[in-house]
Formats: sequence, structure tokens, C-alpha cells
Amino acid sequence: MLIIFGTAKLLAELFERMKQPGIVGEILAGVLVGPSLLGWVSPSEFTTTLAELGVMFLLFRVGLEIDAAELIKLGGTATAVGVLGVSVPFLAGWGIFHLWGKPQLESLFVGTALTATSVGITAQVLAAKGLLQRTASRIILGAAVVDDILALLLLGVVSSLAEGHVNSLELVLTSIFAAGFVLLVAHWGRKSMNRVIPQLQNRLRVGEAQFALAMVFLFGMAALSVKAGVAGIIGAFLAGMALSEAMPPRIHDLSHGVTELLVPFFLANIGLHFNGGAFAHQSTFLLALLLVPAAIFSKILGCGLGASRHGRVVATRVGLGMIPRGEFCMVVAQVGLDLKVIPPDTFGIIVFMAVTVTLMTPPLLKIAFKGILPQPEEETEIFRLG
Repeated sequence: MLIIFGTAKLLAELFERMKQPGIVGEILAGVLVGPSLLGWVSPSEFTTTLAELGVMFLLFRVGLEIDAAELIKLGGTATAVGVLGVSVPFLAGWGIFHLWGKPQLESLFVGTALTATSVGITAQVLAAKGLLQRTASRIILGAAVVDDILALLLLGVVSSLAEGHVNSLELVLTSIFAAGFVLLVAHWGRKSMNRVIPQLQNRLRVGEAQFALAMVFLFGMAALSVKAGVAGIIGAFLAGMALSEAMPPRIHDLSHGVTELLVPFFLANIGLHFNGGAFAHQSTFLLALLLVPAAIFSKILGCGLGASRHGRVVATRVGLGMIPRGEFCMVVAQVGLDLKVIPPDTFGIIVFMAVTVTLMTPPLLKIAFKGILPQPEEETEIFRLG
């Protein structure tokens, strides 16, 4: 913990002094202390657990700052962005590996790895700059929920194909249940918590009772999300939205403190998985160089098209915000490796792609939002009038 946290914060400070996003330094800290360079720390169940906690608290904190009603208003656009943001990258990844002559199942797993956005990276950049209330930011957060559901269902399909059986009824029911769960919490969660939380906290005698309630609700929602068929971080985000009005500023501050402790482990863990030794063969390196731009431009194209009704600038910001890949990418690669569908060199290509595009996102977002003040503004109306 000392090595990861200390190195992450040291490099973050260095990058901030160079006027670059600090989270780039925190990801590179994982590469530096990981197996590829110094070899001080290797990815393990412990580092993965810390990383999962980090991104969970990050999304919870982001949810606390989001107005659920405003997010729901952009539900149609977010759905379009999510659907196209999964479809186009999937076709791009599958197409490149298929044309390269790779087996069908391996190509399908690579396509699946390109689908889900690691919204934690974008959320960290937007939160740090005070841009969470922007139209583009709300679209990104809403679309991330949609693409997470679709990506998990897609992983279920390709995994079933690899195992030799597909349960169509189970996949359909899971998708309906997952979507219903998200909609239920998004629509009625905040109203329910505004009634329940004040009554509960008046009866509790433990220290920091409000924070304790918030943590129980956070972990409970994360667990329910997993049972509903979506990632735990989606439940954490929904928990934050539901509690956004029920909790006083002190709870926001306490949550922010925990987030600042744990997020460096999430970012560094991405870098820990980087393995330069996977590119011993020239063909592997060339394939990786093809996959990286495909991962970037497929998200910009698909997500940008989904958000095009809000104007070119908003669409570009949404596309760039949906670029990063991370935890889901690693999960797909690991599942494919365990099922012996993808070989170690393809695993290395997927990890290389995830780390590279994630490192590129913060600088690109900095350019896209350059000159924007940290306050709400209706870009949609501005570009419509323009």
C-alpha cells in the first residue's frame, strides 16, 4: 500500500506541476512499480480488491453530485450513446481480429473487450474540474450505465458460446431485470431516501450515524446491482444519486476523503497489468497498434453519433469521455484466458490497449473542455441558437 499509494501521489504531483492531469501519473505509477519495470508489486487479489473499492467510492461520490432528474431528462440520448458506443467498438474489434485471420471466438472476445467504458477515469477528470453538471458530463454518466448493462450481457453471450451453450431466456430476463432495477432506483431512489434517512438517523446513537447509513446503503446497492446483473459500481453510482439530497455536506466531505485514499489504487492497478513482454513478436505489436486507434475512434464515432442532436462540440466531448477502458476490459481478457479462447499474446494486446487509451483520455478531455468554467451551462441551447 505504501509503494502503490506513495508512488501514485508522487507521480500525480509531478504531472500536475507539468500542467498535465494527475491521474495520468497515477496510472503510470502502476506501470513503474509493476512487473514491466521495477517489479516491486504484482497484480493480486489484494490490489484488485483495493481497486474495486476505489472505483466504487469514486462513482458514489460522483453520484452525490448528480441531479437524478436532470440525468433522466437526457435518458434518450444516453441510451443512444450507450447502444452505439457498444455496437461500433464491438464490430471494430471483431473485424480487425477476424480480418487478421484470428479464430472466431477470439475475435468475439476482443470485440467484447472494446465495448464498456471505464467511466471512473472520465468521472475523476470531470469531478476534479467541477464539470459534472455539464450536459456532456451527464450524457456520459447516463450512457455508462447503459453500456455497462449491454457489455455484461455481451460477455455472457460470448462466454456461453465458448462453453458451447447459450441460454437465451436467461439473457433476456437478466437484461430486463437489470434495466428495471436501474430505472426503479433512478426514478424513486432519491424520494425514498429523503423520507427514510431522516427517520433512521434520529433513532441511531452510534458516532457519525449519517455516514454509517450512507456506507451501508452504498454497499447494499452495490451488492444488489451485482445480483441484478450489472456491475457493483453502477449500484454505487445509483446510491450516491439517491442520497444526494438526503445527506448533509459533511457526508460529502467524508466520502471525498475515503475516495482520495482509495482511487490511487484503482488507477495504479490499471498500470500494474501492463506487460511489455507480450510484444516479443512483431505481428503482436502491429496488431496492438491497429487495435488502439480502433478503440479510440470507434467510441468517438459511435458515442458521438448518439449525442449528435446536442451539437458537434457536446458530441465530441461525449465521444472523448467514453474512450477509456479499464476494469471490464481486464475481466473480459481474463475470462477469455481462463476459457482458453484467447492466447497470452492477445491478453497482452487487450491490456496494452486498455492502458494506452486510458492514459490518452485525460489530456484529450482537458483539450475538449478547455476554457469551460466549473458551473452548469446549457450547451444544447447555445449550439441550437448558434
